[in-house]
Amino acid sequence: MAILRIVKDGDPMLRKVSRPVEEITPRILTLLDDMTETMHKANGCGLAAVQVGVLRRVVVIEDGDGRLYELINPRIVAYAGEQEECEGCLSIPGVWGITRRPSAVTVRALDRNGNEVEYTGHGLLARAFCHELDHLDGKLFTDCMIRRVRADEVETE
Repeated sequence: MAILRIVKDGDPMLRKVSRPVEEITPRILTLLDDMTETMHKANGCGLAAVQVGVLRRVVVIEDGDGRLYELINPRIVAYAGEQEECEGCLSIPGVWGITRRPSAVTVRALDRNGNEVEYTGHGLLARAFCHELDHLDGKLFTDCMIRRVRADEVETE
């Protein structure tokens, strides 16, 4: 496994739309592993392939209980409720802001074995699903930020 370089805000790569994965190859499996290692090293809870310079619809997310979600070609299939909470991004270090997101989100994707999976997240996991899937469409959390938050106001979970 390898630690990958995280693309930072201002790089036009972050505004590009990622392409679907047509076949789960050893290269995609290595990408999943490297993204997970990179996310851990950066102390993040989610990472999209575009954030490491790969325009593929691949996302890794780890919830507060340490459960890893590896999502290939993910899409949101249902959402409900509303929450306004703080977000940050590994591609925009030092910037925090309040966003309005659904409080519950269901995603459908392929896992690393090509099986269709479906997960429903609430709270932080719902936000992470929305945040990372937005990256796949060239959107950043700052695009939907209601207001910026100072670093000393941020509560860590």
